[in-house]
Amino acid sequence: MKNQPLSLFAFDVFAPSHLTSGSWRAEGDQGHRYTDLKYWTGVARMLEDASFDGIFFADNVGYHDVYRGNGDAALRDAAQFPINDPTVLISGMAAVTEHLTFGVTCSATYEPPYLLARKYSSLDHLTNGRIGWNIVTSYSEAAARNLGREQQLTPEERYDMADEYMDVVYKLWEGSFEEDAVVRDAASATYIDPAKVHQINHAGTHFTVPGFHLCEPSPQRTPVLFQAGSSSRGLAFGGKHAEAVFIQSTNLEGAKRTAAKVRQSVADAGRDPGDVKIVILLTVVVAPTDEEAQAKYRKAVGNAPVEGILARFSGWTGVDMSQYELDTPLRSVGTKASQSMVDMFSKADPDRDWTPRQIAEFLAVGGTGASIVGSPETVAAELRRWRDEADIDGVNLSYTTKPGSWEEFIELALPVLRAQGLVSPARAEGQEPVTLREKLFGQKRTLDSHPATAHRARHLAAAAR
Repeated sequence: MKNQPLSLFAFDVFAPSHLTSGSWRAEGDQGHRYTDLKYWTGVARMLEDASFDGIFFADNVGYHDVYRGNGDAALRDAAQFPINDPTVLISGMAAVTEHLTFGVTCSATYEPPYLLARKYSSLDHLTNGRIGWNIVTSYSEAAARNLGREQQLTPEERYDMADEYMDVVYKLWEGSFEEDAVVRDAASATYIDPAKVHQINHAGTHFTVPGFHLCEPSPQRTPVLFQAGSSSRGLAFGGKHAEAVFIQSTNLEGAKRTAAKVRQSVADAGRDPGDVKIVILLTVVVAPTDEEAQAKYRKAVGNAPVEGILARFSGWTGVDMSQYELDTPLRSVGTKASQSMVDMFSKADPDRDWTPRQIAEFLAVGGTGASIVGSPETVAAELRRWRDEADIDGVNLSYTTKPGSWEEFIELALPVLRAQGLVSPARAEGQEPVTLREKLFGQKRTLDSHPATAHRARHLAAAAR
């Protein structure tokens, strides 16, 4: 049983709305201000003042156009669309905070490793080590079509490429610059000692990167590495490379099974299972009483248009849900794809004969993540169960309205969670900032068991010879 405080991250996208369909319709929702930097700096200050550990940005370089074969339903409901590049937000949010950290999603399928390494080194410098990279390989056919591929690579192909991708960025981040390469010696007119900067000479199946890194070493060198793959290949990739794994489950038992698979994948990669933090997606709907919270939840479900929900779900699964009548039990539909969806939901509630309408109702708030609904005391009791029984280390906190849901959580739930030791105490006045990795693991650089450390050790040894 765990007794450590949970890490606490807000969870969002650089878009009007994210997982809760119709959230933009709710009274007081500020999602339409997503293009206003002042909105985001205000959110950053709010989270900083509440001593959140960080904010985690999902991203997708495609869009949901599977439902009815077009993007109409997704566009009507602002279903994770329009969506901007979250990396450009971070400097502004970092400038008004000292302690808040940032997890940012970027695709290893569509961005060259040489450029991604520069992007995250730049962010690590400008945040003073408060940056993490959520590694994705991208599932969207729309992304593939618009980024120069006739069709999406298979999962196996994407992970093969991602494995080599990681080798490239580790070499750039860890092995190209020696620690004392930047000398700034005016007397010898030398800013950087050329003898201490090394070409990586990478020539592989997917990438050829002969030169050296464009950036001097940043506080963490390698950003904290998040990953969220749930397939067997995705789990193996995360077991090898991830420092934190983002999971989602419709219920506690499913989360427990997934967490066990994650820990086993880390052990299979020769690492200590405790060397990876598990962060779960949850949506908390809190009010002074359980009855008020339930009413608030029902209102959010009522705000969610069925087609907007199914547009998201069709995009996530690649199956056009418009081909099924809303009240047709999916168990009676004989396709393999729909059967896999039935299996996923039957584990959440085996007594139901799931229909598309019921799935839409389930997904309305928080998508495929679970929701905790109740008074502050109920929320605390449920979070304790998730922490202790599901073996999780942190929470990505989604919302029904933004930033209202986080404001309510901070006002109502957070004091109770702190009093019970479920999250870390409020930050002491004058407390020195630390890097994201120090928050999670107590040190700036990757743990000894991590493959990035091996790259650092090899290059430093070669430089010493």
